[in-house]
Amino acid sequence: MIVTIDGPAGVGKSTAARQLAQRLGFDFLDTGAMYRAVALACLDRGWKEDDHDLCVQVAAAVKIEALSGHVLCDGRDISRAIRTPEVTHAASIVAQNPEVRDALVQQQREVASGRNIVSEGRDQGTVVFPHAECKFFLTADPRERAVRRQRELAKAGHAIEIDELMQLQKDRDDRDEMREIAPLRPAADALIVDTTQQAPEQVLEHLVAVVRSRQTSSRATT
Repeated sequence: MIVTIDGPAGVGKSTAARQLAQRLGFDFLDTGAMYRAVALACLDRGWKEDDHDLCVQVAAAVKIEALSGHVLCDGRDISRAIRTPEVTHAASIVAQNPEVRDALVQQQREVASGRNIVSEGRDQGTVVFPHAECKFFLTADPRERAVRRQRELAKAGHAIEIDELMQLQKDRDDRDEMREIAPLRPAADALIVDTTQQAPEQVLEHLVAVVRSRQTSSRATT
C-alpha cells in the first residue's frame, strides 16, 4: 500500500508522515530530502542558479537514500546539513528542473516498489504515485507555517526574523505552485487536512483512522 502526504513547507508533513509510517509499520520516504540532497551536492560543487546542466549531472550521479528519517548522499549522512536556509532556497530552484525531477521520480518509484510506504513531498499524489490507495494534502495558515519553521531553524542554531521567513516562504510557494512541471497542488482524490489548529498528535490520529479505514475497505473488496 502507498500513502502519499503532500503540501507546502511548514504544515507538518514530515512529522505526520514519519509518525504515520511508524504507527502503520510502513517505510517512510522523504522525497523533499532527496531534492535537498541534490541541492546540497550542487552547492558543494560551486553551483550557480542558472547552471541547469550541473543539476542534471548531479541528480543522475549521486546515490540518495532517504528512508526512515536518515538522509545519505553517496554514503555520507547529510540529515542535518540539508536543513539550512541556503539549501532550502537552492532545493526549490533545483526542483524546477524537469530532468532532475525525472531522475528523482524514477528513484522514488523504485524505492516504493514492493513496499508498504508513506511518501511525503509536493507531487507524490499527483505525479509520482497517482494510483496511491490513500492521498493526503496538508495545509496551514501562512503565519503559523512560518512560526513552525522559525522554531525548527532555532533548534538547528539558525535565527531568522519571522517577516523574512514569511517572504521566503511566499517566494517558495509561488515557485512551487507556478512551475510548469509538477506544480504544488492537491490531487483530485486527496483528502485536505488543515493542521493550523491541530496538535501533531491530533493530525496523526486522523491520518491513521483514514488509512486503516481504507485498508479495511480494500480487504472487504478482495
